[in-house]
Amino acid sequence: MPTASARIAGLGIYLPETTRTTAQTERDLREANSKLKLATGLIHRLTGVESVHVRPEGWHTSDLAVAAAREALAESPGEPDLLIFASASQDLIEPATSHIVAAKLGFQCPVMDVKNACNSVINAMQVAEALIASGQYRRVLIASGEQPSHGVRWKLRDHEQFIRSFPGYTMSDGGAAVILEASDDPATGILDSSFVAVSKHWAIGTLPTGGSMNPRSMDHAYFDMDGHGLQQAFLELGPQPVLDLLEKNGLSWSDFDLVAIHQVALPYLPPIFERLGVAEGKSVITIAEHGNLASVTLPLQLVLAREAGMIAPGSLVLLIGLAGGISLGLMVVRL
Repeated sequence: MPTASARIAGLGIYLPETTRTTAQTERDLREANSKLKLATGLIHRLTGVESVHVRPEGWHTSDLAVAAAREALAESPGEPDLLIFASASQDLIEPATSHIVAAKLGFQCPVMDVKNACNSVINAMQVAEALIASGQYRRVLIASGEQPSHGVRWKLRDHEQFIRSFPGYTMSDGGAAVILEASDDPATGILDSSFVAVSKHWAIGTLPTGGSMNPRSMDHAYFDMDGHGLQQAFLELGPQPVLDLLEKNGLSWSDFDLVAIHQVALPYLPPIFERLGVAEGKSVITIAEHGNLASVTLPLQLVLAREAGMIAPGSLVLLIGLAGGISLGLMVVRL
């Protein structure tokens, strides 16, 4: 019995209008921590981030996801058979945030959450594709709301804590939505994917509160990350998983109209492109203007590439997701 492929039927992005420049972030940090003598311009020099988006007052992660979902549904109307909330963020530990998103959208369909740090959306696409291929569902709405702003540490104990809190100052609030639909055309949709995890590195980057390790500790309510260690872990992983996926499918970089890659710092990108062998012109740079949007990053690049005329129906896209833990997610998609 032939299985259906899963094609992208709709995309939606919500970026809050309120932004905070990196210069403002640095001013606020210096004012709050005058005894530490924090270097001026350090965050921008090391990351290339110009500004980040900040959620509207009183909004939760579910609100960000709902705003993006409405954009995707306007492009591809119709209630889904399944709603997946996919994000590093969440409204509550219980219940699943997908219930809250569905309630706000007025949907009655089954729901679930998929969480894997910045790879949450691409992992949700993997799950949705499998469920569509099995015939259980024909239309799946994946909605993400990322709200890392609540994990930013503004009052610092010392310079070491500043360095461990550093990645939080470049993270951005936003929402994304992807609608996957069953298609009888096997040449369209998600053509192949590959996922890798090197879980021994899980402690490199954490937001440690709320679970069984630190159920109520306010001191653990902020990002704690070894940025250099995270970079080294991904460099050790190397380009081979990407190259293996291309070889398996008989593809070269020239076949792709867009290579969308998760972005955490602007200086990290040229070495990655060089190691992979992909031309920088194949990608959309989002980190400078929008900051690190976690799992919203890849859908945002798809939308921006479409608006710029880089991709259209029939285009071939490679999604490269990078996430703490650490994990790598790869997906070849024909639009």
